[in-house]
Amino acid sequence: MAKIVMLCKGGESTAIVYDALSKHYDISQVILEGSDPTSVFLKKRIKRLGFFRVAGQVAFSVLIAPILRKTSKKRKEEILDSYGYSADVEKFMERAKPFRVDSVNSQKCIEKLKEVDPDVIVVQGTRIISKEVLECVDAKFINMHTGITPKYRGCHGAYWAYYNNDPENAGVTVHLVDTGIDTGGILYQSCISTTDEDNFTTYPLLQACVGVEDEIKAINDVLSNNIKVKSNNLPSSIYSHPTFFQYLFKRIKNKVK
Repeated sequence: MAKIVMLCKGGESTAIVYDALSKHYDISQVILEGSDPTSVFLKKRIKRLGFFRVAGQVAFSVLIAPILRKTSKKRKEEILDSYGYSADVEKFMERAKPFRVDSVNSQKCIEKLKEVDPDVIVVQGTRIISKEVLECVDAKFINMHTGITPKYRGCHGAYWAYYNNDPENAGVTVHLVDTGIDTGGILYQSCISTTDEDNFTTYPLLQACVGVEDEIKAINDVLSNNIKVKSNNLPSSIYSHPTFFQYLFKRIKNKVK
């Protein structure tokens, strides 16, 4: 029997992926990565992006995102009902009984992967995985990225596609994992369909529900030794979180939610 491991962070998308995959496979192990303390996380981001941009991102997260989440509850329920998946994080934790590590790149994680010796490792929402981890077992690492790569690497790919008036590239990519940021070989890509009720907080839910179907195809390809890497010749760009003013500007000018 094939051994499948999920290497993940917590959250609704992870709950959806687990729920979907568990309908098709026995998940041998879920390894759950912890998060850095907020102060450490912000210091790293400021070093990478600069103080003022990060301050704008924090303002968006504090002042706008909670309102979007609150007003989108009904739409989220509709999405989940239509696909038949659960985004209940508590239910996921109870069912998965995850093995916890501080980081996917820790020795503790490496030892657990070696112990399970999986055939496929499904990555969901973790930090960049080190070469040491990628090479510690003879398994394929696959990831579901919320964006069409390489054009929308980083995070919130669907939102940025709509922001750029590029709806044909609002979607999700299932790809092999390497040590770059969403740079691994493309296995499957699909676009999402949205309604006027969708916004920044529902795009990821749609992407997870659509993308996990492609992820199941990719897992089957790995298990049958039938992997086919695809190319789309798109330009490569990387995106971060929107700032307060970026969001308001596009919301007012182009009604991008």
